[in-house]
Amino acid sequence: MPGRILVVDDVATNRIILKVKLASACYEVLQASGGAEALKMAQRDRPDLILLDMAMPDIDGLEVCRRLKSDPRTCEIPVIVITAFDDTPSKLAALEAGAEEFLSKPLDDLGLLARVRSLLRAGSISAELALREGTRQALGFADPAAGFAQAGRICLVAGRDATAHSWRRKMAVVVNDHIEVRNSADALRDIESDNAPDVFVIAADLEHPGDGLMLLSELRSRPTTRHSAVIIAVEHRSLNAASMALDLGASDIVSLPLDVEELALRLRAQLKRKRQSDRLRRRVRDGLQMAVTDPLTGLFNRRYAMSHLTLIRDRAIASNRGFAVMLLDLDRFKSVNDTHGHAAGDEVLKSVTRTIQAHLRNVDLIARVGGEEFLAVLPEITPEAALKAAERLREAVAAQPIPLPTPAAPTKTLIQTVSIGLVSFCSGPSGSPETLSELLDRADRALYRAKSDGRNRVTTSAPTRAAA
Repeated sequence: MPGRILVVDDVATNRIILKVKLASACYEVLQASGGAEALKMAQRDRPDLILLDMAMPDIDGLEVCRRLKSDPRTCEIPVIVITAFDDTPSKLAALEAGAEEFLSKPLDDLGLLARVRSLLRAGSISAELALREGTRQALGFADPAAGFAQAGRICLVAGRDATAHSWRRKMAVVVNDHIEVRNSADALRDIESDNAPDVFVIAADLEHPGDGLMLLSELRSRPTTRHSAVIIAVEHRSLNAASMALDLGASDIVSLPLDVEELALRLRAQLKRKRQSDRLRRRVRDGLQMAVTDPLTGLFNRRYAMSHLTLIRDRAIASNRGFAVMLLDLDRFKSVNDTHGHAAGDEVLKSVTRTIQAHLRNVDLIARVGGEEFLAVLPEITPEAALKAAERLREAVAAQPIPLPTPAAPTKTLIQTVSIGLVSFCSGPSGSPETLSELLDRADRALYRAKSDGRNRVTTSAPTRAAA
């Protein structure tokens, strides 16, 4: 299942309609008929997203949302408030209560599913960062004291500079962060990783219709702005543009003409999320670099990988989801050192590392666990998708000529291949699931078969399910 969604509504017909819509997109749907039941289910079942009706007889939706956001066990679960009202005060009240979005009935299927996909995608990344933070703490690294939050940097991009400056004047009344105005070209030019804006607010239509969405795609594709929040401003009721923006990676959507109070609330939420993500990334990068990374490749080492893999396995069992593990070994690597020297061997290791990183997802863990052996852990992936990823990775390594640091022959290159043992773990009914040792043993045997069968190939081991 791509996500578990809790639908909260006191009207059974409304719950059933939403369940049918979401189940058709392969989401797992839980149902609650009131606020009290929703709070219990959120704590017990930990859904990935909550669709919450505002009007309920026992506890109204806004109070439920406030309680969810004040409880450490449920505060990270995104909430979409759904109501028959479509007025600005109701929307602001929902956002102030902590809701990520406010949708009015009747619901547009395209817009609803786009917003669900967007929030689940953001939640998945946040959960992975939090999981890596848990690994860091499990290894005994203490948290630094929380510092004072600096003002955020907000960049406004509109079709006309006059429009963007008008936004800035209105926002200055309700926003204390630094606000700057750029055109679309300047938004992409001269942005270094340490000074990229925290949040971009971009009109969907700039000089031409859809230009803002193209700019969004560019920002998401560049390392310096990949983690910046992006809020796209679309014309009121422009559902297609809003849905497309969310699927392209927009963090949030606002309607034109801008309501500065609503925008201020959305900016506050995006800045909070951005600071939290930046903080977690810095902790992982700085706190673990010396202790749990390989100095040659910069990858995590075996110590970190085993701790993280334990957390991945435990989470898969708790959420009834699967993951995959790859063991990659460089073919005939000893001959590289013997023939070309250890400097050439080091260059091969670094080149293969770059290829692996380029062909796996950001949420996948990659570690160097031996001299020429690598481990990749792919959370929340099906066996079929894992096999495609492994084959794509194997082909990419074999297709990449590696320049060798040989002074006598500076243009000499080498083709390196890898053998991959792939295993998938699929959590099943309660019982005694496969241990970490058993999982890695299967991966090792699959790798051995790949070597024995001629190298430069992927060999799989059948998925294991928890015993009934």
